[in-house]
Amino acid sequence: MAMLLTRRSALTVIAGGASLAASSVRAEGMSGRAIYPVAVPIYQSQFVADRVGYFKDAGLDCKLIQGGSGVKTREIIASSQGDVGIGDVIHPMQLANHGRAGRILMPTDTRSSSVMFIIRKDLWDQGITTLEKLTDWKRPDGHKPIVSVSSLGGTNHVWSSYYMETMGLAEKVAWIGTGNVDTMLGTLKSKQADVLISSLSLLDDSQEQGWGALLFDGTDEAIWNKYIGGKVPVTGHFTVQSTIDKDPPKMQAYVTALWRAALWIKAHSPDEIYETIEPYVGSTSRRANVLEITALKKVADYEGIVDAASFARGEKVWFREMTGIKPLTMAEVIRPDFVNAAKKAYPG
Repeated sequence: MAMLLTRRSALTVIAGGASLAASSVRAEGMSGRAIYPVAVPIYQSQFVADRVGYFKDAGLDCKLIQGGSGVKTREIIASSQGDVGIGDVIHPMQLANHGRAGRILMPTDTRSSSVMFIIRKDLWDQGITTLEKLTDWKRPDGHKPIVSVSSLGGTNHVWSSYYMETMGLAEKVAWIGTGNVDTMLGTLKSKQADVLISSLSLLDDSQEQGWGALLFDGTDEAIWNKYIGGKVPVTGHFTVQSTIDKDPPKMQAYVTALWRAALWIKAHSPDEIYETIEPYVGSTSRRANVLEITALKKVADYEGIVDAASFARGEKVWFREMTGIKPLTMAEVIRPDFVNAAKKAYPG
C-alpha cells in the first residue's frame, strides 16, 4: 500500500511506554507500527506514548504512521502492515464481520468529540442556521447539499449520519469523503462542500478564517444523551487476532504503553498536552488544538473498559443498514485482557 509520508504524517518513533504489564518483564528490540487516521488531537494517546517515551520504555522501536483516514487505517491493520490502529470502534467491528477477527483493545472516550456540523459561513449568513433549513436548500445546480467527512464509513460519517437518520434527514444530503485536515478544510474554503463534519479544532480554524460556522453540535452532552442515551465507546485502539497471536508480549507492550499515556493525559493540562503532541497536530493552530484537547478531557475514558451497558447503547448506531455490520457480541470483538494486565501494573 502506497502512502504519502510527510514530517507531520509519519514520524519515526523511538517511542515510550510501559513494562510488559502481565509479567513485569521488559521486552527488548521489538519493532512495529502504530497507525492513526489524521493529524488531530483525538488520537493523542498514540502521540503521547511516543513523545513521553512509553513505547520505548516497553521495549518498542515503533513508527507512528498516518493512515489518511479511519478506513485506510483499518485497511493497514487488516493487511498486517501495522500492529495497532486507533479510530472508531466500528473499524474492528467491520473487520470482525468480514472474517478478519478485528479486536478492540482499549476504548479512549465515552462519546464522540468529532460530530460538529460546520456550515459554510456564506450559507449561515443567508439564514441556513438549522439542519432542517440545510436539507431544504439546494445547490445552484439543483443538487442536494454536500456534506464532507474524513472518510465514508469513518467516525464522522457513522455518528453524524445516525443523527441525520434519526431526524429523517440523512437522504436529503450527499456525503463525500475528503481525507486529512488540509483537504477537509479546503472543501469548506473552496465551497466544494456545504457542511464539514469534524472536531473543535477544525471548527475554530474555520471560524478564524471566516469560512465556517457551527450549525449543529453533536458532541454536546445534552444532545448526545437525547439521541444516544449515555456513555458509548466511540474511539479505541484496535488490531486483528492474527497480530495478537503472532506476538502476545508485543501486544501487551503496546497496550501498556497506551494505558500509561491515558493516565499521563489525565494528569496533565491541555497546554502541557499540546506542547507534547504538537509535532503531530501542527496543521491547525495552537489555540484550536488546546480548545479541542480541553474538550477531549470531558469525554475521555480513563477506565479503559467497555461495559455491557455502553456496548448496548452503541448497538443501534453500529449495527444498522448504513454500516452493513451484522450484530456482534462483546465477546466477539472486545479483548480486555491486555488492558486489565496494564491496569494491574499501573493502577489509575
